[in-house]
Amino acid sequence: SKFVNDKWMIKNGFLNDIQEHKPWWWNIKVQKLNLLAPLILLPEVSCQKAIEILQEKGYDQAPVVAESGLILGMVTLSNTLTSVLAGNAEFTDPVTKVIYDQFSKIGLEDSLGKLSCILENDHFAIVVHEQMQFDGNGSSFMKQMVFGVVTAMDLLTFVSRNDKK
Repeated sequence: SKFVNDKWMIKNGFLNDIQEHKPWWWNIKVQKLNLLAPLILLPEVSCQKAIEILQEKGYDQAPVVAESGLILGMVTLSNTLTSVLAGNAEFTDPVTKVIYDQFSKIGLEDSLGKLSCILENDHFAIVVHEQMQFDGNGSSFMKQMVFGVVTAMDLLTFVSRNDKK
């Protein structure tokens, strides 16, 4: 039944937005949010070290990205602590044991309207930028780079600071 859900269709890129009375910010690009560069963790970081890093740097979550650039998921402070305290993970386990591997991605060129649709169901979206890379043979491939992590609070802050009404 997802194909009859317009918000799901917009979020997944199957349908252009059809909202008639869009707010002033609806078509502004995600890049205008001026997000800070994200804290990135490699998959071998332990749960203990992830907790320490997140607390020290003042982050609630961080993308976990393989050295190849593949985005593996998102580690959150609360999920890591909950998993360890419940006995589902050990402090010495790698963060890959406690990551959210289902997450939404959005591009810098996507609209805040599309982001708004994503954030209705998800707590965050990973902002990615596609970059063409070439290997030693001259073959090209597209690589996704994590540009930031955006939450509903980021969108709300942008809208409230720039309210056009």
